Amino acid sequence: MSEVKIRLIQATDNPAMAEIIRQVMPQFGASGPGFSIEDAEVDHMFEAYQGPRSIYWVIEVDGIVKGGAGISQLEGGDADTCELKKMYYLEELRGKGLGRKAMELCLEKAKEFGYKKMYLETLERMTAARKLYEGYGFKKLTGNMGNTGHSKCDAYYAKDL
Repeated sequence: MSEVKIRLIQATDNPAMAEIIRQVMPQFGASGPGFSIEDAEVDHMFEAYQGPRSIYWVIEVDGIVKGGAGISQLEGGDADTCELKKMYYLEELRGKGLGRKAMELCLEKAKEFGYKKMYLETLERMTAARKLYEGYGFKKLTGNMGNTGHSKCDAYYAKDL
């Protein structure tokens, strides 16, 4: 039986998370400018989530980081709106309920931080992810919020907290 842990990101997790993001995004045709794979934070995930009202968790299996998810204030958005960010998992973790556990941690922490709304951007073709979001009460929006720089995303969601 594998040992699974969800824990806060550490600086030593940066290379693993960068590799996971660079492996997962192209699986969904999401590479190149306009996608989060190009964000500067990809190589510095620990540092990117050290600010106020920001947090990032990694999922570790037998001591090896296999995915992660986090929140921070929506860039260019209202102070009471956070964004669900960089929620990516290697294929071997998908469909095992770990995305749900991470989502619950993100929602709980967003409320604790005083956010009133959570926003996210994704792709229509990421059907399992969209089903997860909709299952947690996220409502589809007609356009984007804030200024994330993810111009190639084509599905936007928000949830009142």
